[in-house]
Amino acid sequence: MSNPILSEKSFEDVRQSAAGTYSADVMTMKGTINKSILLFLTMLVPAAWIWWKMGGNPENAQGLMGYMIGSAILGFILSMVLVFKKSWAPFLAPAYAAVEGVFIGLISMVFNYLYDGIVMQAVGITLLIFTAMLLAYKTGLLRATPMFTKVIVMATMGVALFYLINMIVSWITGNNWYAGNGTLSIIVSAVVAGIAAFNLILDFNMIEENSKAGAPKYMEWFCAFGLLVTIVWLYLEILRLMAKLSSRD
Repeated sequence: MSNPILSEKSFEDVRQSAAGTYSADVMTMKGTINKSILLFLTMLVPAAWIWWKMGGNPENAQGLMGYMIGSAILGFILSMVLVFKKSWAPFLAPAYAAVEGVFIGLISMVFNYLYDGIVMQAVGITLLIFTAMLLAYKTGLLRATPMFTKVIVMATMGVALFYLINMIVSWITGNNWYAGNGTLSIIVSAVVAGIAAFNLILDFNMIEENSKAGAPKYMEWFCAFGLLVTIVWLYLEILRLMAKLSSRD
């Protein structure tokens, strides 16, 4: 599994702990879907509130960068705690969604201020890709076969390494070529967005498999959280890609 949050290892212990529990106390696909919707809405509320409060203009947001960095750090901390304390997911997953909503709202407002209308386009494309991947998984067009999983895992690890190297080089040289609108930068953004999209197939498979295995009920919240992480990653990469394309017009 490429998404470390929904990795096979994440479920090794919780599957055994679910043995002997009543059916009402175990994870189900329907329950996970419901909680995914709740987390998505929880994320949208602060994002929409920030947009309304600032009138869509980042110049009206004093200390915007501080809030953006702070929410990103807090979201990272919450995600790390969740990885090691899965049973806390019913409480921490909504908190993560709310914090992520602040970050998404702020960064989306900045991008939309620079390129008017880009956010709604990015949201629409993200939802279309999510729907397409879900249909492809449900119909069997795309399945998480061992080879498919291995390729996406390796690709995702490569993306993580690329992010790290690019960040270090940017700090040292003060030049971030990936933020530019060059042809190579656009191609890399498109590839990364594609990898993020294919991660959804692996997420769907892991959720389905562990629902069948009867993981504990709190894992519905944990899996919903993991799926939200992938969706946010996909949205941000699409937003980045569209900004690069728009800057070339």
